Amino acid sequence: MLATTTTIGVTPALASARPTSAGHAEVDVAVEWYDATADTIAAAGSSAQVTNSRTWAISWLSAARALRSGPSRRAFQDAALASAVHSSLVGLIPVRTAELDAAFATTLTRIPDGPSKDRGVAAGADEATSLLAERAGDGLDPASVSPPFPTPRPAPGIWQPTPPNYGPAGQAGTRFARPFLLNRADQFRPGPPPALGSPEYRADLEEVRDYGVADSTKRAQTQTDTAQFWLGSSLTIYTGALRAALTQSQSSTSSQAELVALFHVALVDTQIATSDTKYTYLRWRPVTAIRAADTGEPAISPDSNWTPLHTTPSHPDYPSGHNTYSGAAEQVLTSLIGSRSREPFTLRARPRRESPATTPPGET
Repeated sequence: MLATTTTIGVTPALASARPTSAGHAEVDVAVEWYDATADTIAAAGSSAQVTNSRTWAISWLSAARALRSGPSRRAFQDAALASAVHSSLVGLIPVRTAELDAAFATTLTRIPDGPSKDRGVAAGADEATSLLAERAGDGLDPASVSPPFPTPRPAPGIWQPTPPNYGPAGQAGTRFARPFLLNRADQFRPGPPPALGSPEYRADLEEVRDYGVADSTKRAQTQTDTAQFWLGSSLTIYTGALRAALTQSQSSTSSQAELVALFHVALVDTQIATSDTKYTYLRWRPVTAIRAADTGEPAISPDSNWTPLHTTPSHPDYPSGHNTYSGAAEQVLTSLIGSRSREPFTLRARPRRESPATTPPGET
């Protein structure tokens, strides 16, 4: 069961421990290093959301590979997971080396010394080194993700810079990045958005005009609250749901690592595919459409002062990034976790400044 709230979040310190058969608290290394990954990215991650997703994917895919390479002994599994994630994060975000080294040392002190521990540490480091080399130059660095993009010539339906800052388009380069699993960026490209002037287009435009305006008299408070909750990055919100799945998991450490790895691998590829679609169709944003003259019959009068509830991000409208990323996250969680009854948990929607310059890449 999922309970959403803007004020209460899952408490990492409590969820990192689980009772043993003897009634003692035993640290879950997967949750421990999940939190270490999240803390590292929060403290020194990239301004590009897809780059942060790449960091998650590399760190946990290397862990999943390391765990598959050795025995199921607890000492090996815990050491391999911690070593792979630690080595990956140090390679990707070296400014956090001191903090990561300290966290790694803490984990290792709890693992009994012996061949299994040593083998796990070596396997994790080796897989991290190998995957970092494999993913080098994959086009998911911030500069490659958002290269200069020439503003298209103005035309009905075509994306144009949006108020209030009229910034240039971002994330145009993500579509050229190398996916983890997709054969190519357009492998699952959806069809075009509704044609201008079509009944579907006009119905959508009128709904957004009436319910999406900042001072809407039709939008219910619960709708405003929902919009505020999902204003934050859908990717960030879903990592909270993934964490809750880990804390309640009865699966092996290997299965936990595979869950986190597949979750973020899927989200990286989804961001690549979403960028491909957005920059293929270049559909204008509602604020541009509503302020422009209508192209259908009967005409919808333009509103030059129309302002949305939230500032519009600087990239084309179609498809919705929130929906594509949420769909990928939901499918991974449903496929690997299922719909079995679970303990309720809460998610925190973190407020952020409404400025195109600070809008996390990947948002709708």
